[in-house]
Amino acid sequence: MKTISQVQSVTSLCVRRNRELFQISEKQAQDIVDKMMKDIPYNINIMNERGIIIGSGESERVGTVHQGAVQALETGKMIEVWQDGHYEKQGTNEPIVIHHERVGVIGITGNPDEVRPFCNIVKTTVSLLIEQRISLEHLAHEANRKKSMLEMLLHHQGAYTQKIKKEAAQYHIDLLLKTSAVYVKYFSADPAHVAELSKIFMQHPSFHMEEDSYLILIQNQDSIDKLLEPLVRSYPDVLIAISRQEHNIAECYLQAKSTMNVLLALRPPVRMISFAEVEFLVKLSQSSLTNTIHLVSKLEDTVDLLDTLRSFINHNGSVSFTADELNIHRNTLQYRLKRIHTLTGKDPRNLLQLFELTHGLLALYQ
Repeated sequence: MKTISQVQSVTSLCVRRNRELFQISEKQAQDIVDKMMKDIPYNINIMNERGIIIGSGESERVGTVHQGAVQALETGKMIEVWQDGHYEKQGTNEPIVIHHERVGVIGITGNPDEVRPFCNIVKTTVSLLIEQRISLEHLAHEANRKKSMLEMLLHHQGAYTQKIKKEAAQYHIDLLLKTSAVYVKYFSADPAHVAELSKIFMQHPSFHMEEDSYLILIQNQDSIDKLLEPLVRSYPDVLIAISRQEHNIAECYLQAKSTMNVLLALRPPVRMISFAEVEFLVKLSQSSLTNTIHLVSKLEDTVDLLDTLRSFINHNGSVSFTADELNIHRNTLQYRLKRIHTLTGKDPRNLLQLFELTHGLLALYQ
């Protein structure tokens, strides 16, 4: 149980944190003053939470205490000065209040009746900028929290603790249920297209992985079909890899990611594939059988040879089908197969050597 002093310490820390969050920097204050004074024919001052001027049309006043601002901060009300004094000038001083915190003051020099409307405009502008920054920082904090949660799930082995279960539940993940991981990779450069996909993914517990990939966790088999079939129909530039249903999410992720690697390596004539369909190929890709990965990497600089090898593998070594898919003459295909043989030392027209090249291609994408 916390003592009174501990509670006070935590409360004080939270208050300090809020004040820091609500503060506007000197540069921001001066930028706002400079821009607003292009349209407002009066001097503008922006004061911080202590009444110190941090932005002004009169640069010599920056860094000095504004007495009208101090009073506005103390009372929480607009302070109007009707005559110039030693420490203040005629004008209005309106406190900036964010989430019930007095975080600064807007002052405009001039007859209060004339400058009062402008004071409200500047105050609104500053308040919106502060609230926007708070919102962005909140989103960044939530993104970091979600990322930490995902990293923990993807590395956790064994039984889940109650603490982990409780945190996962905040993202609608029930760790008592089996889960399927769906790894989705998209190749669209159209921002609108990507935004549409993001909206679809957000209907389930999902995590943005690499720049062009999402990991979706699904605990209802019916939901998989409802989500994925429309995706495949509507988005021709999407690849999908699905894990088995497992109790351990880390295992689900490894299955889905390895399955995606098989898709990227071989580029079979399908865009959605499950771990169960390629389990042998996944295990094959992870086996250190030979150094064929180094041989196949020699084809990376020659895209047509890499595509030719993929097509030849997917068509079970058929010269006719491969030539038709690549839309090239059979003689051109034979030339490419010979080039692959020359560069790698393995002849794709030999069944066992084609198997070695397949292993090398799979291993290249691990």
